[in-house]
Amino acid sequence: MILQSLAGLPAFLLYFCTGLIAVLLYLFAYTRVTPHDEFKLICDNNPAAAIALGLSLIGFVIPVVSAIMHTVNVIDCLIWSVIALIVQIAVYYIVKIPVPNLSGRIAAGELAPAIWLGLSSIAAGAINAASMVY
Repeated sequence: MILQSLAGLPAFLLYFCTGLIAVLLYLFAYTRVTPHDEFKLICDNNPAAAIALGLSLIGFVIPVVSAIMHTVNVIDCLIWSVIALIVQIAVYYIVKIPVPNLSGRIAAGELAPAIWLGLSSIAAGAINAASMVY
């Protein structure tokens, strides 16, 4: 019985590690695109940076979860994860349009722009996940 339960362990490990790698790549790429240094700001106790980055990460992970659940192999999962990354970067640039100096305002600790960016990222991630047709 235990062996049957563990039969899916290799697939679990493969997709879990794929998801972790996708998250690390996302954080690396996203934090290079934004002009502010999210991790430094977070280390300096800037809640706006933590909110914006954390919610954007959720916006990215939602479609990655969908890809893990629905794709037929890890390569497809990675392809859809890259698409999710591109969508999140696009959201950052789109959200900047109505909010002048978005990055500067987040770096200054302003919460409203950070929440706007973060929730926009989640909304785009949910639409992205729902739009993935396999």
